[in-house]
Amino acid sequence: MESRSTTKSVTQRRVYGKRRANTPRAVFDQASPARNITPKKAENVCIDAVESLEAKLARVTIGEDQASQPDEKTEREEKGESKQNHPLSDTISEQSSPCPETESPDISVTPSIESTPECPELKQFESMIEVRICKTATADSSDATSESASGDQGKRNAAERKAPRRKISVSRRSSGIVHDNKFNDYVRSILDEALAPIAAQSIQKFSSWASRSANMFDVAKLAEGSYGEVYKLHLREEACRPVVSKSKLAKLKSYGDGVFKVVPLRAKSGPGSKKFTSIDEIVAEVKMLKYLDPIPGFARFREIHVVQGRFPESFQNAWDHYKKTKDDCMNPNPSNKRAYPDTQLWAIIEMDDAGCELEKFAWSSIFQIYDIFWGVAMALARAEEYALFEHRDLHLGNVCIRSTRRNGCMDPPTEQDITSQSCSSGFGFSSIETTIIDYSLSRAELRWSDDPNGPIEVASSDLDKKQLFDAVGQDEDEIMQRNTYRYMRATLYTGDPAETGKPADIPGIWAEYSPRTNLVWLLFLLQSLFKNRKPEPAFDVPQRKALAPCSPNKKTIKAEIANGKDQKVASSLVKEQQTQACISRLKSTLEDRLKSVLKLLDLEHGHEDMCCAADLVAYAMDSQWLGEEDFF
Repeated sequence: MESRSTTKSVTQRRVYGKRRANTPRAVFDQASPARNITPKKAENVCIDAVESLEAKLARVTIGEDQASQPDEKTEREEKGESKQNHPLSDTISEQSSPCPETESPDISVTPSIESTPECPELKQFESMIEVRICKTATADSSDATSESASGDQGKRNAAERKAPRRKISVSRRSSGIVHDNKFNDYVRSILDEALAPIAAQSIQKFSSWASRSANMFDVAKLAEGSYGEVYKLHLREEACRPVVSKSKLAKLKSYGDGVFKVVPLRAKSGPGSKKFTSIDEIVAEVKMLKYLDPIPGFARFREIHVVQGRFPESFQNAWDHYKKTKDDCMNPNPSNKRAYPDTQLWAIIEMDDAGCELEKFAWSSIFQIYDIFWGVAMALARAEEYALFEHRDLHLGNVCIRSTRRNGCMDPPTEQDITSQSCSSGFGFSSIETTIIDYSLSRAELRWSDDPNGPIEVASSDLDKKQLFDAVGQDEDEIMQRNTYRYMRATLYTGDPAETGKPADIPGIWAEYSPRTNLVWLLFLLQSLFKNRKPEPAFDVPQRKALAPCSPNKKTIKAEIANGKDQKVASSLVKEQQTQACISRLKSTLEDRLKSVLKLLDLEHGHEDMCCAADLVAYAMDSQWLGEEDFF
């Protein structure tokens, strides 16, 4: 994608509709980055280490015969290796090894160097001193001396039990970080869009990043495309209970299932520099995700990660399962080193689970079609007003649906569902909620300040460089989709979507705003919904039960009671028939409205004043096809 700045003045941004105020943050936001220790903290670490060492040395009893032993400390000081010349590092290692009883007490101080690359400012604390304290008793010592030593040792042990051992704060280096400046500089613009410190710090190793979820989440591949692949992580509560606290488990459950779009990044140079997704395209898509996040009907953004390496086991197993069970697996195997090198960079976009892709859903009810179409149309209308947005790739795979019912069922609405609705417009009866996803080909104007006259960043993609307009589909659905790309291009270039000729490419034209392209895709969506509609199941009408035969030797129930029951049954049947007739009229009304929309959006004979999705929604509200409560 391309980004450019402009000073075009637009109206004040406003988000129409209602949605959750907050979205859960990234599932893998639990780990912390490498902590930088300030000089003051480092000084405290050193002081604590010295005090701890002095306390241990003070508890050591050295016999008189030790005076005759060579003083190793004195020898080291003479050689210039005294403890003062080797300041303590932030890590002290203490080892206690058994010594033969014939040996004399020994205290050895051995300096060793340990580098700390994450804390270069602490070079004065780069040496580590290893202290070995051996408790011994000489053969020449008397029994009294031994008893005295054992008594003193008992006192020391009691004192140690009473005085808790002081914990030494140490700097911890985050694992799984790629410390390659060339790679990090190359993807820095992506890292700058991350929200969590660990995601913004550096590239992460793919295996280390995925290991945080290996025991807590099930990984499943959902779909794939030319951009990459989409995976879903589902929390395994039973596996988490033994190893995760209740508070953390509750937090993980609140995240819901996360969706991860895994995109291979184009290499800076070499064999992979002419394929895959560029850095600028990913940055533009992430910016749009973050910018459109408040709008109802658009995907909820969580995080962006950059990882390096081969697919970890959990993701590779999910890919293999998808290959075996689906017939649309066209991308190369991630384990193939010819397709992806060991140093392959991946951008992983983490989002909320928006549900099932529309192309994988079987709809049958006019109530479902009505809710799906107008849900997408209103989302586009909101985005047009908020960011002068065009999607430009709104096929059935880029519309997700899910049910707002508690059980998540997406079956057609029952008679009870319809009669219980208070809405008069007919929208919302199916309880299906739509979400628009994938903005890799989209166009939007991003204004990051509240100043109406402030600079605006235009995010767009030059679609003339992509193989979209010359391809021919293999079946009716694909042919209709490929034609829609050409109609969209003609709309932008000539203003007439029915223009059959292909004008010459104009550089920079795809950054221009032409909202009628949204209507072209809405027409494609509605045509697809009608074309692929399944037979609608009939309502189950309760049948009147047959009367049980009466014995000729017994009297039947009283006539007035029988007549009362018959009237009650008859009244129930009449009410049922009236309800059925009302539902039938409503279904016919909704279908007539959508057929009128087909005429309004017709490429050759459509309404001339219909220029964008917002115009269509306004027309629907004026015609009472939608209520104000449905949009605002």
